[in-house]
Amino acid sequence: MQKIRKAVIPAAGLGTRVLPATKSMPKEMLPIVDKPAIQYIVEEAVAAGIEDILIITNRGKGIIEDHFDHSVELEYRLRDSGKTNMLEQVEALSRLANIQYVRQKETKGLGHAVSCAKAFVGNEPFAVLYGDDVIIGNDPACGQLCRAYEEFGKSVVGIKEVTAEQITRYCSLAVSPAHDNIYHVSDMIEKPSPDKIMSLFSILGRCVLTPDIFDILDETKPGAGGEIQLTDAMRVQAIGGNMMGVDFTGTRYDMGNKLGILQANCEVALSRPDLRDDFAAYLKELVKTL
Repeated sequence: MQKIRKAVIPAAGLGTRVLPATKSMPKEMLPIVDKPAIQYIVEEAVAAGIEDILIITNRGKGIIEDHFDHSVELEYRLRDSGKTNMLEQVEALSRLANIQYVRQKETKGLGHAVSCAKAFVGNEPFAVLYGDDVIIGNDPACGQLCRAYEEFGKSVVGIKEVTAEQITRYCSLAVSPAHDNIYHVSDMIEKPSPDKIMSLFSILGRCVLTPDIFDILDETKPGAGGEIQLTDAMRVQAIGGNMMGVDFTGTRYDMGNKLGILQANCEVALSRPDLRDDFAAYLKELVKTL
């Protein structure tokens, strides 16, 4: 089975749910403690064995490219001042992976964004890591999906159960067990009305797709919200028997949601040995005032 070497990170969304912060800063660059969200996503892809990454951007998101590029003046100052540890962290960013960029000139939906990667992907299976979903765990979520692809040779979506209230804002999947935390996915619907809910399993932030998805996207009409929905194209694969789902391990943070951003910062800070004790002490004192 062909190894997954390439990943696409759609990062062209406007981030309207976290305005006004995203008026001048892409939501993908919002920090979790001391790293922007998109760095966690790139590091996850690299940890899963991805070699080439395409980030889909749009106007005003050049700061993302700058983050993963060399910063000669900064590196010089850190070197000159003997801040070796900081220098190593900054220099490592430019060596994480072979990262390329393409602009989605119109924000016409996630499906349209993924279709912009056709030339980059070629005739290979590839991973998609949504730019506003950070997933942190010991086993990279992207890697879990890649292993399922290697086992079944089908497209794979990362899935989790959500609440009945949340499912109408996401997508709902028809699933049946394969083994362990892996499922067959036979149908899906984007933003279902209550009478169309298939299950509480939804796609959350990760998928591995076979290259025929591009031909399907070419034929996909605008769906929910008047946008070209990736879910509508993946549904064709699911109905055709070419879709699996992995109930991935790890904690997902929605960086397009203000509460998700706060949760990510608190929980990551508490996991950091250099911050945990002082931050926990602060939180304990803060809670007493509530």
